[in-house]
Amino acid sequence: MSQHPDINDNIDSTRTTDEQKVLSPNTEIPTDADIVASNMIEDESENETEDSKHLRIVNTFMKRRTHMNKNAELALTAPEFAEYLVNNSFGDGDLDGINNLRTLFADSPNGSEAPLTLEIGFGLGDSFIEMAAAEPSRNFVGVEVHEPGIGKCAYMAGTQNLTNVKIINGDAIQLLKQLPENHIDRIQLYFPDPWQKKRHYKRRFVSPERMAIVTRSLKQGGWFHTATDWEHYAFWMVEVLDGFAGLTNQAGAGNFTDRPDFRPMTKFERRGLERGHGVWDLIYLKD
Repeated sequence: MSQHPDINDNIDSTRTTDEQKVLSPNTEIPTDADIVASNMIEDESENETEDSKHLRIVNTFMKRRTHMNKNAELALTAPEFAEYLVNNSFGDGDLDGINNLRTLFADSPNGSEAPLTLEIGFGLGDSFIEMAAAEPSRNFVGVEVHEPGIGKCAYMAGTQNLTNVKIINGDAIQLLKQLPENHIDRIQLYFPDPWQKKRHYKRRFVSPERMAIVTRSLKQGGWFHTATDWEHYAFWMVEVLDGFAGLTNQAGAGNFTDRPDFRPMTKFERRGLERGHGVWDLIYLKD
């Protein structure tokens, strides 16, 4: 779930549509950068029948066609990068047999009992790799669906000789369903697709149903950390997460936390801040 760049600076942000209504009376109308979330996902058909809606599996991501550079392609095919790729890196990820993330590090210097972080949707992997390099005693697993991002992430891990990184191709929710309870120390979700249209809200990752799956895999005292630059989604997440039994807002109910030093600032985030756009972090601890 990659960070979304600005691709159009001429959208009228004063429009008032259903998609721009907010969950808090203090929330402002979304900014231009927010409205044009990654690659402007095409609308779902308005003519879908109720039966087809119920039959479809609702994903929290939309797989996009993006350019793959030579380094990313090399990392997906060359044997020297294979140690970072847990499963098939092209096409739909086959998650069969991936039911314990700790065993992936059994033969690594850290071993399987080291603190474990899972990042959902690391995009091109820059901040994910920066975090792994900054904390070598912690193991990091990233799950992503976009091959160019998987390849680039593996390439960066290999060229830096990291031993605490593993990359999985596939749907994060399906992966979490397969993992043991009380398994992960930290789960992080940075700049997920905001799904800004009202009829797409069901696709937002942060929902009571999906958070039940997330918290099941977290250790007691572990945390779920998310960040967004879409204000509507930020207040949506506060409402959902503050009301979710088993999680406690580290900053206090209704509050956001300051950006922690360990979360690297991406170029998109820095550009947004320079333009006056906000970024909201939330950390919730498992009771």
